[in-house]
Amino acid sequence: MRANRVRDVWATGDAALGGWLTVPSAFSAEIMANAGFDWVCVDMQHGLIDYQQMVSMLQAVSGTDVAAVVRVPWNEPGIIGKSLDAGARGVIVPMVNTPEEAERAARACRYAPTGHRSYGPLRANYALGFDYFAHANDDVLCLVMIETRDAVARADEILAVPGIDGVYIGPADLSVTLGLPPAPDHDDTAFTDALSAVLDACHANGVVPGIAGNQVTAPKRIAQGFRFVEVASDARLLGTHAGEALRAVVPDGRARSGSAYL
Repeated sequence: MRANRVRDVWATGDAALGGWLTVPSAFSAEIMANAGFDWVCVDMQHGLIDYQQMVSMLQAVSGTDVAAVVRVPWNEPGIIGKSLDAGARGVIVPMVNTPEEAERAARACRYAPTGHRSYGPLRANYALGFDYFAHANDDVLCLVMIETRDAVARADEILAVPGIDGVYIGPADLSVTLGLPPAPDHDDTAFTDALSAVLDACHANGVVPGIAGNQVTAPKRIAQGFRFVEVASDARLLGTHAGEALRAVVPDGRARSGSAYL
């Protein structure tokens, strides 16, 4: 089976660094995959990407050794299975707030007897190897998103569920549930304490801690011990650098400022 770059990086103890894909384009996915990231994530939750576009983007990334994962729209076994069958190395499952929801996600990622994923890895066989079935249960990445106050309070229970490989904190939704504006970082103790609590739960349960962010927050997160870290997103890079190019030519500013988060 084709090597899983994220698992290879984790085996060294380093942080796997990633790029986020929200633009529904195989070409932009190919560009991001060739930038040097360890992983890229096709975002089917908040991006503009439908299933067929996601498949095309996975095909574009396959020309590299970058691990392509998919953030599915919701914790639903059908889309989890279809994403893995399409060749995703793993899934990021949003809004997991209870151990029961975590178990649902983990079981959807694995074949029996440890799960209830239905057999039919159509593209996965071609993209990852015809020995896919023999290795899939150990290879597939199941990352659950802890992104609410309630999930933080139950982080230890959630991450004790067998089959959870990693957690992926969504700082924006977490901020909102803590009564803060959506942002990748805050100095507020409610936010910093929440991150610390999830890190502690990860360490206690042997689960890899991950988090969304950007090039400003990523070094800080790596220093804190996160090992699956978003560095940049395609849409944000396009908007930021297009604006910078225009301002270099027209310093008085036709450019409009973009989002501070996305």
